[in-house]
Amino acid sequence: MSDRDQAFEAVERLDYMDRIDVGRPGFNRRAFLRRTAMTGAAAGSVGALLSACGSSASSGGTSNEVFGSHPAYKFVFVNHVTTNPFFTPTQYGIADACKLLGCTYQWTGSENSDVSQMVNALNSAVTAKADGIAVSLVDLHAFNAPVEKALAAGIPVVAYNADAPSNKRLSYTGQDLKLAGEKMGLRIVAAVPEGEVGLFIATPGSANLQPRIEGAEKAIKASGKPITTHTVATGAAVAGEESAIEAYYKSHKSAKGLYAVDGGSTESLAKIMQKLGLVGKVHAGGFDLTEQTTKLLNAGAIDFTIDQQPYLQGFLPTLQLLLYNVSNSQTGIFEANTGLKFVTKETVGPYLTKSRYEGTTAAVGVVK
Repeated sequence: MSDRDQAFEAVERLDYMDRIDVGRPGFNRRAFLRRTAMTGAAAGSVGALLSACGSSASSGGTSNEVFGSHPAYKFVFVNHVTTNPFFTPTQYGIADACKLLGCTYQWTGSENSDVSQMVNALNSAVTAKADGIAVSLVDLHAFNAPVEKALAAGIPVVAYNADAPSNKRLSYTGQDLKLAGEKMGLRIVAAVPEGEVGLFIATPGSANLQPRIEGAEKAIKASGKPITTHTVATGAAVAGEESAIEAYYKSHKSAKGLYAVDGGSTESLAKIMQKLGLVGKVHAGGFDLTEQTTKLLNAGAIDFTIDQQPYLQGFLPTLQLLLYNVSNSQTGIFEANTGLKFVTKETVGPYLTKSRYEGTTAAVGVVK
């Protein structure tokens, strides 16, 4: 690459920082460096200028400067619903971490929670000699042997979003699912004194959802209140979820509460609450912050939703796998609880702004 080309590349690396600096008075680094590049300044001079201007722009080269010279590690993320909008911010988190750390990734698995497809994807990653694997352990046993095979081959494996206690994965990044269900259960008993409560779940038995149902039922039972719960499977398709929730309510019109334990069912529940005019008549709540759920929560369609920070469920596993590789397993692996935050109509304001952190826009920038 010529000095001139390197100069242009250095200028382009400033684009992101300059978008952050918009409106801030002072020296305009991008304009100055572009003029410098146009006149054919040497790459070394541009590098010195970048340092003098205080740039913190990141690239693979910067990663090498921080961690030492390393290859562009390739990490494979195995997911159970690869096209589900809940995982859009997760993918942005992976992409942002890779850009920052100078690595690449593959997003693979199953579109509809087919465990055999996920196992095949994991085995393929081992065969392809991936530098690290992150997998959503939605089955308590199916991934045990494949994960052990990967570890035996020297490939680090971490879990995200869903975990399996008996699996030998190196770490888990995600929500404490049973605790989240229990906290939801406490909200339910505080809102519903007695009567029927519908609990909606996309895929019963799935390790990323079933603990929430069990946690909610545990808290409701422990309260001693005369509440009867009904668990309803809604499926993974949005249209099917809405139909299942509507059908349940129409056959249980005395229900005092309707609650969902997954993002798709929560969005569908909010739509049905609005469609059937149930706001103010029936209590409702759920999990996750899809764009539609956020808007409907703000409109008062449901009482609350629970944030588990899906962006971090992509960013942190990528960081762990990179550190594990560059340190030769000395560091990098840690358990990461991505949180349990109740979001209500009163606190939903910050989520209404589009951002990569919630998957509502692909644009890079500081959230205003």
